[in-house]
Formats: sequence, structure tokens, C-alpha cells
Amino acid sequence: MAHDPIRGLSVSEAGKLLDRFRLYLVDKRGRSRLTAEGYASDLRQWLNFCEAGDLAPFPPSPAAVSAFLRHMDGQGKQRSTQQRRIAAMRSWIRFVETEEAEESDSPLPEPPGATKPTPRVLNEAEIRRLMEACGISGPLAVRDRAIFEIAYGCGLKVSEICALEVPDLDFESKLLRTRGRGEKERVVPFLGETARGVKAYMDARPMLDRDGTNRVFLSCSGRPLSRQDIWRIMKKRGRAAGITESRLYPHILRHSFAMHLLARGVDMRTLQEMLGHSSVMMTQTYSCFDEKMRDFYDRFHPRA
Repeated sequence: MAHDPIRGLSVSEAGKLLDRFRLYLVDKRGRSRLTAEGYASDLRQWLNFCEAGDLAPFPPSPAAVSAFLRHMDGQGKQRSTQQRRIAAMRSWIRFVETEEAEESDSPLPEPPGATKPTPRVLNEAEIRRLMEACGISGPLAVRDRAIFEIAYGCGLKVSEICALEVPDLDFESKLLRTRGRGEKERVVPFLGETARGVKAYMDARPMLDRDGTNRVFLSCSGRPLSRQDIWRIMKKRGRAAGITESRLYPHILRHSFAMHLLARGVDMRTLQEMLGHSSVMMTQTYSCFDEKMRDFYDRFHPRA
């Protein structure tokens, strides 16, 4: 896929993904064709609403989802119908993010009347297993670990990791520069085990770099890694670490970064800046983390 996650998907693009989603439900999830068609029918209501309102169906903004719920209220749709349609949207969004390697930083839409769940994260033991599953021998092993170190140690999105260039890594100043939505640049701390893991990869990187590219992360053939490549790497290493695939998705390490920092006492505004969120409201998705968990953590990030 080559869609721009900043622009979002058009209704026609989302419609094509809807067809693939229906096949995915039957072939990979074992759903009946009748169930798959029910999901598709509910999702067509969302696409029709977006088309009428000139909205991007993916990623779905909280404001658009709220407007969709008000629209269904206005049509007299029962609460159970609204909940079913939102549940279909949630399943479809996960499919788009994981199977199609599209990115969304927006929270999953909540069914009417539902309590807001805590974002899914890996615990520290799982993070360690994922890192260790990469091994230490060979450029691909240290590359994979460096990818995970940056995602978890700096809170970067997969697209930001793919776009990193060698000058963006400042080992001396212990800072990393990245560009998010709209090419907006931000600087995040780059130190400790994260910097050491990336330095080990940079020492081995010349074995992969055949064309003198500035992109940091390269494939075995020397081309810059894509989001799909990183997703495949995560699934491969996750299996080796004994982490079920259902617990993995492209932003899991970014979300773990945010949740673990909150547990250690970082303030919301600082976290907003580190994540590159335009509004603190997006960052507050993580604020539902159980306060009692703070007792199990030190004050600083576990890999600092």
C-alpha cells in the first residue's frame, strides 16, 4: 500500500479495503460468509456517511465518529445497532492497520455506552523477550533490535522509523530528530540502551548499504525498509519471543512507551511533545492507566 497516512483514505480506497476485509474474515478469521457480509453491510453505512459529509473514513477522527453516532440517533437506530456498527468499524480499523500496514494514531471508536479501555501494551518482560528474540549476531539481528529500541525508547511511529535518515541520529547530543504529520519536526531524547542498540546497528549498517542511501533502516538487499517490512519483522520476532500475534500491532511499542512513561510519573504535556500529538486530548487516551501500577515502576523509562 502506498497511501499517505496524513491524508487518510478516500471512500473509494476504503471500499476496496472493505472487499479485502470481507475475504479476510472468512479466510483468516473463520467467520461465515453471512457474518462477513453483515460486517460489510454495517461498514458501508459508515462509508456512505463519510461520502455524504466529505470525510476520510480512515483514520476515523473522534469528531467524525461522534457525528456518525448522532446521525444514527437521528435515524432512530437502536443502541444495539449502533454498537454493532461501531464494533464492525473497530474490527475493520485493526485489519487496515495490521494487514494493510496503514497507520492511525486515533483511538479506536467506542461503542455507545461503553467505558474507554486502556490502550493495549506489552509489559516490560515481553519487551525484553522481543528484544532478545532478535539475537546479536549479524546485521539483520542488530537492525531488528534497533528498530524495536527506537519504537519503544523514543515512541516513534512505524512511518517515522522508516523515514529516519542518518543525520537525524545525534549520538553526541543524545537527541533524535523525526518528522511527523505535515513534516512537523520534533526532537526526542535518544540515550541509554536505545542509543547503544542503534549504535550497534550503525556499526553493522555498511554491510547492508549498497547505494549510499541516507535512510537508516535497510533491507538485506540495501533498500530502505517499508512499513510492511517492519510489520513482518515484528510478527517474526514476536513469534520467536512467544508473544501471540493477536497482541502485536504496528503501534504496540509506541503505546507501550507512552504507558510506561505515564506509570513512572511523566506529565501529560511532556508526553504530548514526545509523541508529537497536536492536541493533548489525543495524549489523554493514555491517562486511564491504573494509578496503582505506578508502585511497580521506577521514575524513569526502563531503557534510559
